[in-house]
Amino acid sequence: MALSHNKQMLAVTNNGQSQQAIQLIDPKNELLLDEVSIGKSWYGIRFSDDDKKLYVSGGNDNIILAYNIINKKIGKADTLVLGKPWPVKISPAGIDVDNKTGRLYTVTKEDGALYIFDLNSKAVIKKIDLNHEAYSCLLSPDKQRLYISLWGGDKLLVYNTNTGKMSAEIATGSHPNEILCTKNGKYVFVANANDNSVSVISTASNKVIETISATLFPTKLTGSTTNGLALSTDEKMLYIANADNNCVAVFNVSVPGRSISKGFIPTGWYPTNVKTLGNKILVSNGKGFSSMANPFGPQPVKKTDNSALYLGITNSREVQYIGGLFKGTLSFIDQPTDIQLNSYSKQVYANTPFNPQIAKEAKGEDGNPIPRRSGEKSPIKHVFYIIKENRTYDQVLGDMKEGNGDTSLCIFPERVTPNLHAIARQFVLLDNFYV
Repeated sequence: MALSHNKQMLAVTNNGQSQQAIQLIDPKNELLLDEVSIGKSWYGIRFSDDDKKLYVSGGNDNIILAYNIINKKIGKADTLVLGKPWPVKISPAGIDVDNKTGRLYTVTKEDGALYIFDLNSKAVIKKIDLNHEAYSCLLSPDKQRLYISLWGGDKLLVYNTNTGKMSAEIATGSHPNEILCTKNGKYVFVANANDNSVSVISTASNKVIETISATLFPTKLTGSTTNGLALSTDEKMLYIANADNNCVAVFNVSVPGRSISKGFIPTGWYPTNVKTLGNKILVSNGKGFSSMANPFGPQPVKKTDNSALYLGITNSREVQYIGGLFKGTLSFIDQPTDIQLNSYSKQVYANTPFNPQIAKEAKGEDGNPIPRRSGEKSPIKHVFYIIKENRTYDQVLGDMKEGNGDTSLCIFPERVTPNLHAIARQFVLLDNFYV
């Protein structure tokens, strides 16, 4: 998501297996202003300084689309070309723009590079190899520095826009992604997806002065997928999107280096980005509210296979592909009071199946060979965990009479998967196991 500088427009890029699109929203009145389809897209989206242009990543088409914004509508787009489309591996991600110098900066996740465009000629004037997959880039308020998160390199690079050279390299957590800078440019925040954390960096020293843990419990286990950042209008509160916890963590960051956890706000399914506007918190939820069955989806075992149709139309027997059935949502949340945040936090913990007590002692029967407590002895020496990717229980084992399944959803019955059925009968069925 990207907020216009005048705060009157919110641009959202919709990515994934379904029809991809760019939406323009009135964030104050919570109204859809306009929408255009786009061939391919990804994370990068940014308004020009005067809000007359909207720059959008074209994903694996290896282009940047520069849409004209006229009367709060999305007009025709100019195209900035990085290279030939996929299978040529480039894929632009984060974008930032300096209209005074006529430069557009974008970093790429496939060939791991920084591309610099001249907006007048629409041509690439410089390419710098970064040696790692990049995620985002952000100009400092004075436009003198460009911060680059290396998704695959666990570091933040600082590019000097005056000298055209890298001036610093700062170690972060694992899988650094979104970058946020304070208005005065003194501090930079970097979300680390694999560490459930945020690195707080002093731009004066180019050093991490604090690492904020955004997870629900004091554990080093990967699982929160911290991937979005926003500061309150007064910059006292930091809002952190935790995609796999379905929540936003709230921290008081008014004293640099001494952040205080305030609580959590429940969101929709898989929050991907967070922005603030006045007293409102805006959260995009990548998977919306819930999943749904696709009985008329692809049938891989049939001669006629429509699995290449990813249009996400739910009322058609021809195109009900599961990847296109997830409809993202946008949440508008009032900035909570301390009392409300306490209630929200309780809800977040109630929504979470894991807790330290379960880890210490699981439910079960005494004498069972599966130990209930960590460290207990067991006759079991080896565990084989068999996973079938992207398939539901019903799609594979829905025809088993022993289980609580739906035969109408079974597309890989016993005649197709005899080994899986045999394993389920001999060991365990897991027909009511939910994550």
